[in-house]
Amino acid sequence: MPEFNGMLRSKLPQAGTTIFTVMSALANEYKAINLSQGFPNFECSPKLVSLVNEYMKKGFNQYAPMQGIMPLREIIAAKMQDLYGATYNPEKEINITAGGTEAIYAAITAVVHEGDEVIIIEPAYDCYVPAIELSGGIPIYVQLKAPTYSIDWEEVKKKVSHRTRMIMINTPQNPTGAVMTEKDMKQLDNITKGTDILVLSDEVYEHIIFDGLKHQSVCRFPGLAERSFVVFSFGKTYHATGWKMGYVLAPEKLMKEFRRVHQFIVFTVNTPLQYALAEYMENKDEYLGLADFYQQKRDYFIHLIKGSRFKFIPASGSYFQLLDYSAISKEKDTDYAIRLTKEIGVASVPVSVFYHEQLDNKFLRFCFAKTNETLEQAAEKLCTIK
Repeated sequence: MPEFNGMLRSKLPQAGTTIFTVMSALANEYKAINLSQGFPNFECSPKLVSLVNEYMKKGFNQYAPMQGIMPLREIIAAKMQDLYGATYNPEKEINITAGGTEAIYAAITAVVHEGDEVIIIEPAYDCYVPAIELSGGIPIYVQLKAPTYSIDWEEVKKKVSHRTRMIMINTPQNPTGAVMTEKDMKQLDNITKGTDILVLSDEVYEHIIFDGLKHQSVCRFPGLAERSFVVFSFGKTYHATGWKMGYVLAPEKLMKEFRRVHQFIVFTVNTPLQYALAEYMENKDEYLGLADFYQQKRDYFIHLIKGSRFKFIPASGSYFQLLDYSAISKEKDTDYAIRLTKEIGVASVPVSVFYHEQLDNKFLRFCFAKTNETLEQAAEKLCTIK
């Protein structure tokens, strides 16, 4: 086929292939243990798979309503009331989405205009900034404070201007595993109170939180909830990331704008999966037991690598653990991650890629949502590093 030789101006000139794709491809090439991309290597519930199959056989294979099926929205509303004391109208304030990423993109696209500023807390998941830039918005960065990765709210206040349209938060946080506290939420409430600033809260790891901590959803705080899009993930909760199923909550006024955009991105999402999830969510233990399940994974992984030269603070949430390799090498984290994959046989993600200026603190991110056998094999390799 002949090449197109006309003028083409990229809308994302700085964007390349995501680091997750790069590191997973490298892991495959070198037959390395892949602890880079954030997905479980164990199966989701056979019962849930059976329910999907059941609804397919029953003929639930055509378009669902754009907002999502009502039984799923109703059980989500009940869950939010039970967990966070938050009341959301399932008809007007809940929408099923094609994963958390689509929800984030649609929310940003719906309300961010040319020249609007959006405050980003970094290191930040890599889909945030491209969505802002595609809408003509301007990302404004505030760095979490290592090694605990806490938020400096005084710095956030300084970054707020008359052009601030939105503040984005993520708790539990990817990639650091940090968790926002009640005090953090009250600080955010104080900053946004009496303003037109919106909040986009990425809470896809809401159930993966450790050491007795409680997830401080913005839904718990009425002053924040009234100005917030809140994003959740079925894939993270039910070990089915490939299904790309999520949902977003927002007050009616914001949800109207969200739906204007959502309908033209995907219109609606997988119908039999929605019916299966609605039925499966009736068993609350499946998500209420997730914290204990993943804390065992985290504890086992850090137990296995205690004899290594890596340093770490146990993650407070998510299924990622940061490891500090500064005692091992002075290489850039991108170079070291590649070498670790090729020579040691364990793939990770360098944390610098989550910063707009590629800040290198000598940390790598490892996903522990893996079988114990996989974690044992990876840890054995990591412990051989001198």
